[in-house]
Amino acid sequence: MSESRPGLGRANAHWVTDFLAVGGDLDAYDVELAVQQAVDLTAAGVTHVLDVREEADDAAFWSLFPGVTYHWDGIDDAGQEVPDEWWERIVAWSLASLSQPGSKLLTHCHMGINRGPSAAYGVLLGLAWDPVQAIDAIRSARPEAHVWYAEDALRWRHNGVRASDERRAADLARLTDWRVQHPMDVVRVIAERRELGQ
Repeated sequence: MSESRPGLGRANAHWVTDFLAVGGDLDAYDVELAVQQAVDLTAAGVTHVLDVREEADDAAFWSLFPGVTYHWDGIDDAGQEVPDEWWERIVAWSLASLSQPGSKLLTHCHMGINRGPSAAYGVLLGLAWDPVQAIDAIRSARPEAHVWYAEDALRWRHNGVRASDERRAADLARLTDWRVQHPMDVVRVIAERRELGQ
């Protein structure tokens, strides 16, 4: 994490850039801790929260924090292909949010391994980041981020900009090569997070 970025305290999240954080959800078993986590996030400057969990919705909780705009657009985490329409919705909302002066966005799921990091990846692609630099920034910020749905986000981005077949193939090959060079035992990571009660 950059020295210039504020810390996220007890929150289960990490800064990817000065305006984008990625992580897991608030504590579901300890309300006092969940409040502390939310306070830490707002103190660090988070103004918008994109929640991509299909299984839960924190709209009522975040309504207690008037400085935060909360948006839910949940999907399952079953290794399914994520359609272009979902990427279009969440990235459009995220970029509109980030266009507001001083805004900072948190994208999150349950554990912060697949869906939340993938949403952040889509946001970075929407900001015209290089696909390999984007996934590398997310993994560097949050080592447990597997970003399972990155390939779907890349397909969405290619379709949106009408990329040539050559560009599509080259970007996908680079992303595949990055995964080979940065392997992750995602089953072990999930098991470890469960042991920690996250």
